[in-house]
Parts: sequence; C-alpha cells; structure tokens
Amino acid sequence: MDSFFDAALLAEAADQLIEAGRRMDRFGWVPSFGGNISARLDGRSIAITRSGGRKGFLGRDNIIAVDLEGRPLNAGDRPSAETLLHCHVYRDLPEVGAVLHGHSVAATVLSRLVTGPAITLAGYEMIKAFEIHHTHDVRVSVPVFENSQDMERLVHDIGPELPRHIPGYILRGHGAYAWGRTVDNAMANLEALEFLLQCELETLKVRGLSAA
Repeated sequence: MDSFFDAALLAEAADQLIEAGRRMDRFGWVPSFGGNISARLDGRSIAITRSGGRKGFLGRDNIIAVDLEGRPLNAGDRPSAETLLHCHVYRDLPEVGAVLHGHSVAATVLSRLVTGPAITLAGYEMIKAFEIHHTHDVRVSVPVFENSQDMERLVHDIGPELPRHIPGYILRGHGAYAWGRTVDNAMANLEALEFLLQCELETLKVRGLSAA
C-alpha cells in the first residue's frame, strides 16, 4: 500500500510514543515485549508500535503508520498484533489522539480475581483525574472483557460503542487500555487508572490478611 501520511507527523508522534514507552517501562507496566502504544496522525491513519520491541527502548524505527483498518501504509511493515483494538478506539471516538496499553501486575491480577464484567471504583479522589468526573463521590465501573487471541472477535465482543464514563477498559488476565486527547493526556489517564487498580488490589490484600 502506498503511504499517504505526513512523515513529519509520524516522526513527531514517534518521539512522543518513545517517551511514553519509557515512562510505562519505568512503572513496570510493559515487561519483556508486552504492551503497545499509538497516536493519531490524521483522520485516516495512526502511528503504532511494531510487533515486538521492548517499549522502554523504542526508537523511531519501532513506530510505523497504519490506516484505521490496521493495514500498514508501507509494504513489509508489521504492526502490533493488537492494532485492531487501537483502531477500534480511534474509529469510535474521533476525539481520541492516543491509546496506551500495558501489562501491569495490578490490572492483570485484579481482573482475574474479579469474576464479573467490571471492576467498580468508588470514593477515590483520583477518579477526578479522568476529567469526566468532578467529584470523588461517584461509582465508576471499569469494563473487563474476556481475553482472546482473535482480535476481530475481541473487537466484536467489546462492541461498537466504547465506554464514555471512563477512558479505558481491561482485558481479563491481560492488561489495561487507556486513551486520551493527546499522548500526555492518555498517559495521565493510564496512570490514574493503574493507581486506582493498585489501590483495589492492596485493599484485597489487607482484607485477606485481616481475615486470616
């Protein structure tokens, strides 16, 4: 496929994603070759990490361009296996400019312990970090979807409309997705979500110790 994206936009997006990958790596959210991150280039293409590659050690050559169906814009490029999940967000939410996905311990373990379709967060001041909510005095449900290696099936299972009450979701036993207007905003949302999930996991630990 012939490329139609702006190379300067790709380079700018790559630099932002490189920094995001480094920050996620410092938090321990992208072990080994896990995780994938992306940014919108324009109305019909996105920048996304190649398949493989350690996210804490990315270079510009690790970031490629694909269209909103996940097809690489340069022949021979191989995007992340989960590219279709990113494309789903960009197609459904035109205001989104970046999507970040990691494999944190909190998101992975908590989503296995909670058997229902969502993890409920309530009473935390950090809920206000999502900007959608202006008080801590709310209950927010983070959707949890069953994991699958079939990306088309997973997109179908998630459904045509993504949650508007929180900028993210979790794949069970896999990790969290978060998005935002920009790479920085997506990172802030991911940090808030991961903090809240860690709080929930620590609460379960304390309750377990208290009951022992």
